[in-house]
Amino acid sequence: MRYLLIFLLASGSVSAAEWSLRDGDVPLTRAEVGALEGRVLRFYDDGQSRYSAGGAYSYTYSAENGGGTAFGTFEVTNDGSVCTEFRNGFHRCDLFVHSNGRLVLINEKGERYPVRPDETH
Repeated sequence: MRYLLIFLLASGSVSAAEWSLRDGDVPLTRAEVGALEGRVLRFYDDGQSRYSAGGAYSYTYSAENGGGTAFGTFEVTNDGSVCTEFRNGFHRCDLFVHSNGRLVLINEKGERYPVRPDETH
């Protein structure tokens, strides 16, 4: 995993200072991100992320988006962002923030994906 992080940083992934934060966004701490392990996070398009203990990751697409599941591994970095390496070679880093009372995932492009509040427990 350490080599994955070095690769991601060297390949131009977003650093903590470059995230597209809005007023009121509060990034989750490493401990808060760690508390997401073992939970299923459901998004408003009905896609579901699962961050499993031990670093396993899966994302299941909604039926409207073709269904299917992408598998990979994840690591929480020092700034609290989550970097995922998928089995197909794709990789990305995301940042979770508290924003106006909700949990929101921000990807490297600055796109925002709110998590359904009933799915974060």
